[in-house]
Amino acid sequence: MQKIKVKDEVIVIAGKNKGKRGKVKQINHKNNKVLVEGINLATKAMARSKDNTEGGFVKKELFIDRSNVALLDPKTGKKTRIKIILIDGIKQRVSVKSSAAI
Repeated sequence: MQKIKVKDEVIVIAGKNKGKRGKVKQINHKNNKVLVEGINLATKAMARSKDNTEGGFVKKELFIDRSNVALLDPKTGKKTRIKIILIDGIKQRVSVKSSAAI
C-alpha cells in the first residue's frame, strides 16, 4: 500500500518551495516523483498552434521528488508520518501524531 496517493494533502519539506501546501495531482512511481498543484512552477514558452492560438508564456507545474513532501495530518494540519493498520480486516492509513484515518 502506497503512503502517498493522488488527492492527498501534502506539504513541501525541502527545496525552493519549502512550506507550501497542495494536493497531489499525479504520481510517477518509476522515478519516485509527485506532481503537486501550485508547486514547482516553471515558465515555458509556447509556440502558436491550433490548440494555443495566442502562444506566449505559460506557467507549468513540474514533478518534485517524493522524499521532499510529507503528508498533512487531517486534525492538526501539520506534517506527519503514517502507519498502515488493519481495521475490520481492511488496511487503513493512519496518522502517527493524532491517530486519525487519512
